[in-house]
Amino acid sequence: MIKRISVYTRWYRKWHKFTGLAGLVFIAIISVTGLLLIWKKNSGGMILAETQTGSSTNPESWLPVSRIRNAAIEYLKKQEPDADTTIDRLDIRPSKGVCKVTFTEHFSAVQVDMATGIPLLLEKRRADFIEQIHDGSILDKYAGTGWFKLFYGSFVGLSLLFLTISGFFLWYHPKKIRRVKRLKP
Repeated sequence: MIKRISVYTRWYRKWHKFTGLAGLVFIAIISVTGLLLIWKKNSGGMILAETQTGSSTNPESWLPVSRIRNAAIEYLKKQEPDADTTIDRLDIRPSKGVCKVTFTEHFSAVQVDMATGIPLLLEKRRADFIEQIHDGSILDKYAGTGWFKLFYGSFVGLSLLFLTISGFFLWYHPKKIRRVKRLKP
């Protein structure tokens, strides 16, 4: 029995080490970017800009979305003339009376007052950049592939699952061997 447990333990130790070394860089990237994303709203605007407050939270007084979109594009052109103005999404914050207009080709957004159409802030979306590193989609975006994110996420997820299971057995098997040795006459 002890010999069989020892064989399993050696197998787990070998593959635990190999998996840990193979996934070291990826796991470190996911860990660091995950920590940054957890702290994004408490970073004092370093990772994620504070959401500004518009002049009205009453939807009845808000301008049409097309005017908000146009105001954001004009403001971006004034601040960064060479920036692409293709819009990715409009993120309306009803409790703040603000619309965040984010762009597809760069990590910028313009916060626009929904009632007046006045741009309040041009923000750098560092959190979006960090998130794309975190989930691997940044390489899909720049390399034009569609599979890297799936490979990267699956590899790291399965590696962490295996490291958890093998780590448990590397801890448990020596305890089991000691218990068997104590019980043996």
